[in-house]
Amino acid sequence: MAVSPRISPAMNVLHQAVQKAGRRLLRDFGEVENLQVSSKGPGDFVSQADLRAEQTLKEELSKARPGWAFLGEEGGQAEGDWEWRWVVDPLDGTTNFLHGIPHWAISVGVEKRLDAEKTELVAGCIYNPAANELFWAEKGVGAFLNDRRLRVSGRRDMLQAVFATGIPFAKVQRKAEFSLTLQKLMPQVAGVRRFGSAALDLAWVAAGRYDGFWELGLNRWDIAAGLVMVREAGGIVSDPAGGEGFYESGHVVCGNPTLQPKLREVVAEGIAAAESARGRDA
Repeated sequence: MAVSPRISPAMNVLHQAVQKAGRRLLRDFGEVENLQVSSKGPGDFVSQADLRAEQTLKEELSKARPGWAFLGEEGGQAEGDWEWRWVVDPLDGTTNFLHGIPHWAISVGVEKRLDAEKTELVAGCIYNPAANELFWAEKGVGAFLNDRRLRVSGRRDMLQAVFATGIPFAKVQRKAEFSLTLQKLMPQVAGVRRFGSAALDLAWVAAGRYDGFWELGLNRWDIAAGLVMVREAGGIVSDPAGGEGFYESGHVVCGNPTLQPKLREVVAEGIAAAESARGRDA
């Protein structure tokens, strides 16, 4: 696969690792009916494919960067005093994968520790093997799809905009916030999509396919790579209040510079309405 000549050594390592894991996932995807699956909760499954992909990534990345920490969805959190960390979701969109839907991805972010309490996301890679699309970004370098530079969409009118989100399926609080946000947003936009992979949602915002994305309560491995990508493609990322706490809280609103503030305002209104309703019911 051709890539930009501006790629750094660390990103080259990452490309090779996700493509190796991707080849194995594609083989499993071709035999999805034979996968051994165990339930982790409503609508949330872990398969042998998840575990094998994470092990492949851990082996490849650790071999190339032995001093780096590793935070994986299936493997738990690496402890200790680390300077650099891989933040890994080996299979984002597991439910799609298990149903034979070719919309799933490997997502790996690169996190750098700045001091005892602060870290920074500096690079990310999101790979959809089924479509052979490798999204990647490095801080100060830009965001790319394979070897093509990415920019967020230039749409300015909410009535022409398509936004992506995730539908909460377990937490009652998130359901109320989602429903009220959707109720306020739908009359204002061209469409809202839920395709089942937050990592690809963020990558598609960076590519200009979506005009924005919002979701609450995401995990770090869901968003680490995509947050870098959106920003490097010229987009804005914040929490619903407009702050910088999205990586810690998992409450993310992103989009192009014109529409992100408008989307954020609607999401904030939906959250406020849900809180008000809970207060009346208390």
